[in-house]
Amino acid sequence: MTWEGFYLFCFAFGLCLSAIAFVGGFSHFHLGHLHLHHAGAGRAQGVNGHSITPVNGFTLMIFLCWFGGTGYLLEHYGGFVVPVVLVLSTLAGVMGATAIFWFLVHVLLPHDRALTAEETATTGMLARVSAAIRDHGTGEILFTQNGSRKFAAARSENGLPIPRDTEVVVMRYEQGVAWVRRWDEIASEVK
Repeated sequence: MTWEGFYLFCFAFGLCLSAIAFVGGFSHFHLGHLHLHHAGAGRAQGVNGHSITPVNGFTLMIFLCWFGGTGYLLEHYGGFVVPVVLVLSTLAGVMGATAIFWFLVHVLLPHDRALTAEETATTGMLARVSAAIRDHGTGEILFTQNGSRKFAAARSENGLPIPRDTEVVVMRYEQGVAWVRRWDEIASEVK
């Protein structure tokens, strides 16, 4: 294998890993976990106190892409000797990986947080029926949670039909179905 082929392989391998990670992030495709731990300095705090080291899957992929791409271009078009290309491509890889780690630590991690059970609970939430709930059947409700609109399958707790645009209260949430009661029924019971 030539140096040019080696650099091209590193670039292609890093790019393929990046593509797999990109697709896996959207489709929940997992190939297992690689844990690289770095003792001591350079760690960044993530969600729930987990720390992230500078040497992680993302920075390794970026290093390979930049190392391989820079090495290939310098070897193919630069006319440099092998040690110079190796040093320059290694520097480019380290700079690319450092930039990604800096972005991860200073831009993404400060805004990252784990949701609590209270923030995701739907019991007691006020909602509006968006698709009528039939007699002993299923419909759909629309509600706002954590600033975003969400939909959920819904059934009437007492089995009676509930028309569209009726305000309801989620009494319980089981197996992906919200069991609801009409808001006006609950309000009349309180009085």
